[in-house]
Amino acid sequence: MRIGELARITGARTETIRFYEKQGLLPRPARTAANYRSYGAEHCQRLAFIRRARDLGFRLDDVRELLALADDRSQSCDAVDRIATRHLDQIDAKIADLGKMRAELGRLLSTCTQETIGDCRIIETLEPRGAA
Repeated sequence: MRIGELARITGARTETIRFYEKQGLLPRPARTAANYRSYGAEHCQRLAFIRRARDLGFRLDDVRELLALADDRSQSCDAVDRIATRHLDQIDAKIADLGKMRAELGRLLSTCTQETIGDCRIIETLEPRGAA
């Protein structure tokens, strides 16, 4: 299949597929006599793996490691667990940060008097210190 069909089947953009090839995440496909890329079922499966991992927020380096581990099914899954645990810790940290941001923005909104921009606590908080 050509790149457009692979993109349609997997929901990936053609630019993304080429990017994953350049990054070594997706093996380079064979070329036809007309020099078109020719993808097979293995490309489709690997791309689906990459997209699912990216949908879960894994970084490209993590995806690369996970693919290498998935390629050797006989090894222990300890390394996979470490990668997933590290990623889960990062998600938890982001959630905590978002909670703090939400609380601060909620606090600022609660001080709103809805009068003029000159009295706006949100604008005042966003402006650099010492601004006129």
